[in-house]
Amino acid sequence: MTTEGVVHIVDDDPAVRNSLRFLLKTSGYEAATYASGPELLSQAGELRAGCVLTDVRMPEMNGIELVRQLKAQGVSHPVIVMTGHADVPLAVEAMRAGVVDFIEKPFDDEALLSAIETAMAQNAATAGEDAEVGEIRSRLEQLTTRESQVLEGLVAGQANKAIAYDLEISPRTVEVYRANVMTKMKARSLSELVRMRLLAGKT
Repeated sequence: MTTEGVVHIVDDDPAVRNSLRFLLKTSGYEAATYASGPELLSQAGELRAGCVLTDVRMPEMNGIELVRQLKAQGVSHPVIVMTGHADVPLAVEAMRAGVVDFIEKPFDDEALLSAIETAMAQNAATAGEDAEVGEIRSRLEQLTTRESQVLEGLVAGQANKAIAYDLEISPRTVEVYRANVMTKMKARSLSELVRMRLLAGKT
């Protein structure tokens, strides 16, 4: 069974690239290979959804710098770093750079596949959240200026009377706007409405 997403393999050793591609394809993953970090970065804007599997020690650009460059270019693919060196400080540096997993060579095939499965699941969750954020922002754009003001008051934890006072309108009018906001945002409760607003505000 073919899994969703592409594993983008980055390694300067062609034998390693071929071996990994074979392992992944026989395990149901689609794989793409790159001989260096710069080669992957040259296609950063066109990378298909999935995850990145990169060696940490490569001549042109190491795996940690690749992670930083991907982030700088807005690429959110989860990254797994492989290393042939038992280097704990390097592992810590990789994690701080945003790597989701760190695998030491020689690694067990099952351990690698498990790491990739986890990364793919994270990627799917991120994609799902991105889609939700897009939908929420679309709903927010449908709100009138006054409805948006009432929403911000609710998110700030203000009671209807306090919002009414700030906006110089009646509490009853605030209730009407609040009901309109709930309907337009498709929120079933105030807590859900607040969660939506906070999620949409993430950067």
